[in-house]
Amino acid sequence: METVTVIGAGLAGSEAAWQLARRGIPVTLLEMKPEKMSPAHVSPYFAELVCSNSLRSDELTNAVGLLKEELRRLGSLILRCADAHRVAAGGALAVDRVGFARAVTEAIRSEKNITVVELEADALPEGHVIVATGPLTSPAMERVIRDLTPGSGALHFFDAAAPIVTLESLDMDSAYFASRYDKGDADYVNCPMTKAEYLAFWQALTTAQEAPVHGFEDGGVFEGCMPVEVMARRGEDTLRYGPLKPVGLRDPRTGQESYAVVQLRRDNAQGTLYNIVGFQTHLTFGEQKRVFSMIPALRNAEFVRYGVMHRNTYLDSPRLLDSHYRLRSLPRVSFAGQMTGVEGYVESCASGMLAALELSAELLGEPAWDFPRETAIGALSHYVSDGSVTDFQPMNINFGIIAPLGYRVKGKRNKNLELSRRALEALAQRLEERP
Repeated sequence: METVTVIGAGLAGSEAAWQLARRGIPVTLLEMKPEKMSPAHVSPYFAELVCSNSLRSDELTNAVGLLKEELRRLGSLILRCADAHRVAAGGALAVDRVGFARAVTEAIRSEKNITVVELEADALPEGHVIVATGPLTSPAMERVIRDLTPGSGALHFFDAAAPIVTLESLDMDSAYFASRYDKGDADYVNCPMTKAEYLAFWQALTTAQEAPVHGFEDGGVFEGCMPVEVMARRGEDTLRYGPLKPVGLRDPRTGQESYAVVQLRRDNAQGTLYNIVGFQTHLTFGEQKRVFSMIPALRNAEFVRYGVMHRNTYLDSPRLLDSHYRLRSLPRVSFAGQMTGVEGYVESCASGMLAALELSAELLGEPAWDFPRETAIGALSHYVSDGSVTDFQPMNINFGIIAPLGYRVKGKRNKNLELSRRALEALAQRLEERP
């Protein structure tokens, strides 16, 4: 049996290597950590979460909840480890990031069909390859990718990570535990602000000093992970309709909604660390301390990690890739992860899953999976490979790219549930048809 090379042991690469190996296909997994680290990585573990620790909604009324359920039914290693290391986060799946990454690493390293080689890839190996080097692809691999895609160019955008603070350093006299609309357990620390407090904070945020990031422009920021200071500059109330929205949160001290509310989400299993939800930033560390400490509950907060900003790279996938994530001009090479233009942890995992399943089917002489657009995993791959897209941008999974029902269902929630029901039925049929 031919050995497949997987380059990169992030979420997509780890999932791809695992799926191939579990089907009896030998895998050489190339990973440059810990010998060489990207600017955003700090851990030696595979599948490191460098931004939020949340894999977002776990409910079937949400497209990412559907995608996670599809991945579970397909035997995802990433979802298995995430479920095993979940931390309280209301209706979302959030994880203890260290415990999760350690579990993925241990599973990969103990799998007999996977050989891990710690080195930075600087050339394309022979045979079938899945390139999953992520949005922080090293300069050496960027050169390889450019050589593979002459004339197309690699696109790029900037991504940002939020700060993390200790729970014990928060002023809980100025905060309270709750989930929005009291949905699920009271998993978030909510930090209310009066109008005067908010306006002072907003004004300071709009004028705070940013860290130098070469080539950064507001227009180049991906909307789904926009720095909080960029958002603030778009208007006085932009934050109040975004990460600081008070809707569904009533301060138990007053029984009323506050003018603005900052939410913190648990970041580890012990509940000692919390990240500031929606506060991705590239302010200087000193400015982060000064400005974020203006939030009453954070006046004495201990920052164990400040927000950072880094460059993300992705391909012009509709022109380059097919629906199996294969390079149209060189089908022995597949891509997976955020570099394909799928945006988000779960979506990256899904691309690695699909690329590996289709490649294993090819190598084992089995029929292609060809996931339909009725499924979330199929809809995502079809979006990424849709040559009719003229202004390609990274995309989270959403019901808008899943094939429409073709009949009316009253109410958005009921419609989404029906889309999820149909998707899982289609997936069940695919699984029944497999050899």
